[in-house]
Amino acid sequence: MKKSLLFLSSILITINLYAYSDSDMDGVDDAADRCPNSLLTDLVDMQGCTKESLISPHRYDVILGVNYSDADYRSNNMTDTLASSVQVDYYYKNFSLQASTAFFKTEGSGYSDSGLQDSYLGAAYSLNQINNLSISLSAGVILPTYDTGLDNNNIDYIASVNLSYALNSFNIFAGYSYSLINDDDVTLTDVDGNPYSVLYQNTNTFSGGLGYYLNNKLYVSASYSISDSIYIGVDDIEAATVYGYYSINKDMFTTLSYSYGLSDSASDNYLSLRLGFLF
Repeated sequence: MKKSLLFLSSILITINLYAYSDSDMDGVDDAADRCPNSLLTDLVDMQGCTKESLISPHRYDVILGVNYSDADYRSNNMTDTLASSVQVDYYYKNFSLQASTAFFKTEGSGYSDSGLQDSYLGAAYSLNQINNLSISLSAGVILPTYDTGLDNNNIDYIASVNLSYALNSFNIFAGYSYSLINDDDVTLTDVDGNPYSVLYQNTNTFSGGLGYYLNNKLYVSASYSISDSIYIGVDDIEAATVYGYYSINKDMFTTLSYSYGLSDSASDNYLSLRLGFLF
């Protein structure tokens, strides 16, 4: 009799084991799971639905870059500039903070300069997507870590809005930014001893372009931008840019961009290569 009961019990246990199914491995039987695709990193309730994520909403990245530009402005000799940059970002849900700076070295005919470029501190907020339309708002300060030698550098302020509309694998994007330039106007003298004034102005920048996701790792885009010069009486700065983003793995990415100056006031060529690390 005992053997029969043991045999029957083993059959019932085996049937129960095979009848139990938990496809998303959250501890809730599929038959009772109201959220059948919850993540392994989620804590779920008795119905199998997420009540807390074990993945921290805080994310960081560090981006190291090298940049090259050459310029042949009408008022200056041909110059070549090489810069190494560092950028640190913090992300929390739709909110982010950014800090960046760069060390540069410029060489030209009878001219040489090096040091820190101006640095940037800013914050951005991404609104929830509406019908494939993403909107991001940002604001920041430009710190005068570049020494012009004119003792006229003050903190500048910048605010911007960026739009992106997704259409299958394409996205159409546009942006606008306004910079409040606080540098003091100065009076200088030319080589002949004649005085002239350097006058600053606030600037508007418009940009737009088209991007394409070749796959889940590679994104490319082409864009056009036009901006006021910070100097009164100088032509607008126009440039065309091609850009690529490649996800190396879940913790690393790289970007490559090239800009061609379309106006005399823009750098003739600008090339940037960056490597990012996600945490």
